[in-house]
Amino acid sequence: MSEKGSVQFAGVSKRFGEVVALKPLDLDIQPGTLVTLLGPSGCGKTTTLRLIAGLESASEGRILIGGADVTHLSATYRRVSMVFQSYALFPHMTVLENVAYGLTVKRVPKAEAHARAEEGLAMVGLVGFGGRLPSELSGGQQQRVAVARAVVLEPEVLLLDEPLSNLDAKLRRRVREEIRQIQQRLGLTAIYVTHDQEEAMAVSDRIIVMKNAEIAQEGTPEDLYERPASAFIADFIGDANLIDVDVTPDGASTSVDLLGRRIELPLATTIRGAGKLVLRPHQMAISASPAAYSLPAEVTYAAYLGNQIQYSLETKAGLLFASVAPRARPFAVGEHVHVGFDPADLRIVPA
Repeated sequence: MSEKGSVQFAGVSKRFGEVVALKPLDLDIQPGTLVTLLGPSGCGKTTTLRLIAGLESASEGRILIGGADVTHLSATYRRVSMVFQSYALFPHMTVLENVAYGLTVKRVPKAEAHARAEEGLAMVGLVGFGGRLPSELSGGQQQRVAVARAVVLEPEVLLLDEPLSNLDAKLRRRVREEIRQIQQRLGLTAIYVTHDQEEAMAVSDRIIVMKNAEIAQEGTPEDLYERPASAFIADFIGDANLIDVDVTPDGASTSVDLLGRRIELPLATTIRGAGKLVLRPHQMAISASPAAYSLPAEVTYAAYLGNQIQYSLETKAGLLFASVAPRARPFAVGEHVHVGFDPADLRIVPA
């Protein structure tokens, strides 16, 4: 496989004075993939992106793009394009001039630059919009102009920094699908930064979850959701109820002590002793009668959301959050119920 578009970090760190923005990091991003850096504010994801772009310099380590060492190369000489959160469009330029701007800076002849800009607008579904000003476009259209401007430069790597944060929820879904389709159609390597786990799961080949300036876990969206390595990952990648249990591994199965009751789980683990049971809100059933595996509970909160009802439930295992399909008569606050689950749905993470 060609190294073109690959990104590697070898022990890369970044400090701002005494503040460690990124601990020594090893990273290997394969060509043609869309990888998302996901995590809460201040975890190091944007610093990592800016190091790839050449907008920050590494304190230690080596950065390679397409197999070439670019650690000390300025942003101007890296085959990288960046789409910013703010779009950063020039308000006095037309849409076509905005898209062609990077090409003109690189001294591409004006006619060729405009022709390539028109191709870029066609790529993002904005044929005929070239003569408009950015102020005459919707937020989603402005974001697509920013993507076109980045893509026409034919970068080895496309960087996207919280590109959808200024859009409403429905528009975010549509634009993220368009970005993903463009990335796949062109075979671009794309690195996408967000704090929104649903967004990350929707667009990514691979997700790198960051916490406290280092990698907490990386893998496919399915890996992270189905096999979280920690309570932080379980709770961050989709909502999770975390219940304290005592764990006894036994080959391909595991038993846990939940409030004095021994439950057999069809999974293997290396955890022994204190652990946490991961129970997803949508995997819970609520009924008036006890089930084979259930906990007595009291409803402390109920919210009807159309396609689901969300409940907060007080149990001896703590406060649990459930999301279930609507029923003819929703359970009321103060009502005593039973929260059921299937042992096959449960996962275990270290305490």
